[in-house]
Amino acid sequence: MKKVIYLDNAATTRTAPEVVEAMLPYFSEFYGNASTVYGLGSASKKAMNESRDTIAAALGAKSEEIYFTAGGSESDNWALKATAEAYKSKGNHIITSKIEHHAILHTCEWLEKQGFEVTYLDVDEDGKVKLSELKKAIRPTTILISIMFANNEIGTIQPVKEIGEIAKEHGILFHTDAVQAFGQLPINVDEMHIDMLSASGHKLNGPKGIGFLYIRKGVKIRSFVHGGAQERKRRAGTENIPGIVGLGVAAKRAVESMPERTSKEIELRDYLIERVLKEIPYSRLNGHRRDRLPNNASFCFQFIEGESLLIMLDMDGICGSSGSACTSGSLDPSHVLLAIGLPHEIAHGSLRLTLGEETTKEDIDFAVESIKKIVEKLRSMSPLYEDFVKKNK
Repeated sequence: MKKVIYLDNAATTRTAPEVVEAMLPYFSEFYGNASTVYGLGSASKKAMNESRDTIAAALGAKSEEIYFTAGGSESDNWALKATAEAYKSKGNHIITSKIEHHAILHTCEWLEKQGFEVTYLDVDEDGKVKLSELKKAIRPTTILISIMFANNEIGTIQPVKEIGEIAKEHGILFHTDAVQAFGQLPINVDEMHIDMLSASGHKLNGPKGIGFLYIRKGVKIRSFVHGGAQERKRRAGTENIPGIVGLGVAAKRAVESMPERTSKEIELRDYLIERVLKEIPYSRLNGHRRDRLPNNASFCFQFIEGESLLIMLDMDGICGSSGSACTSGSLDPSHVLLAIGLPHEIAHGSLRLTLGEETTKEDIDFAVESIKKIVEKLRSMSPLYEDFVKKNK
C-alpha cells in the first residue's frame, strides 16, 4: 500500500492512541448516564467534570464556564444566536469579519433575516482585521463582536487581545472562534478579554463530534438545546461521555506538548514555505508570514486549478486541501482569498498544507517534489501559461 502523507490537519487530525484508550472504558464499562445518582452514573459524571477542569485550566477559565457541545459549528451557532436573542433589547448590531468560517458567516446571514444588522469587516492583504475599522464599525446598538482567533485557510492569527480590549472598553461581548487555535496557541481568556470561545476536539488529535463553548460567568445567554437540565440547564441532551473524556485527554496532551511540538511545526512549516516559494515560479504565500498558525502553509500557484492539483497530489499519496469549495455543483474561489484581495484566477490555484505532530522533513521534501512536478505538468497544458511565458521572454 502506498504511503499516505497527511498534510490536511486543519481539516481533521488522527485521534491519538492514548485518547482512544482513555475513551474505550466509557463505552462498555463506565457507561452510566451522568445525570443518574447511582455509582455507574457517578463514574461518568466524575470523568466529565475532570475533563471540564482540564479544559478550563488550559484557558485560564473556571470549570463552570465550560459547556460541552457537538463541535465547533454548534458552539459558534450557540454563541451568536443566543447572544442575539438575550441582548436584543440592548441592540441589534453584530460585528464580524469577511474571512470567518461559514459556521459564523451563515449564522450571521440567518440573523440578518431575523432583523439583526451585521457589519462584515474587511481585512488587509495578510488577512488581519484592521483595529481602526473595528472601532469605526461600533455603534450604540452593537451587542457582539465575533472575530476568529486564527484563520482556518490562510493561518493568519488575529490581534485577539487588542480586539478584546476594544470590546471591553465599549461594553460589548467578544466571541472568538478558536477551533484552529485551541491546542496550537497559548490562550488566556481573562488576559485577552474573551467572553465566549468555541473549540472542537478533532482539530487537536481528539475525537470528532465533541467540542465546547466557553461562556464567561455573567454573560446572560440562554439555552441553545432545550430539554433536560444537562450543562447547568443551558444545553440539554445526555452527555457524550466518551467524547468528553477524549476531548479532555486531547486538550491536556496538546497543552503539555505545545512548546516542543509547535517549535518543530514552525521549523518544518518555514522550510516548506521557503522551498515552495524559491523553487516554484509564480507562486505566493497566503496569509501573514510570521503571525500564522505553527502548522499552516497556504499557497497560490498561477495558471493552475487547485482542484486538479489536489487530485494529482492524492495520486502521489499526499493529502492536502484547496481554498476552493465545491458548492451546489459550481466551483467558487475561497471567500477568504478574495477578501485578502486575490483575483479569481489566482485564488482558484490555491493549496493549503497543514502539518501534524507526525510530519517529518522527508514528508515535506517528498511533497515539494510532487508539487513541483504537478504544477509544471498542469502549466504545460495551459494556453494561458504558454502565452504568459512568450510575452515575458
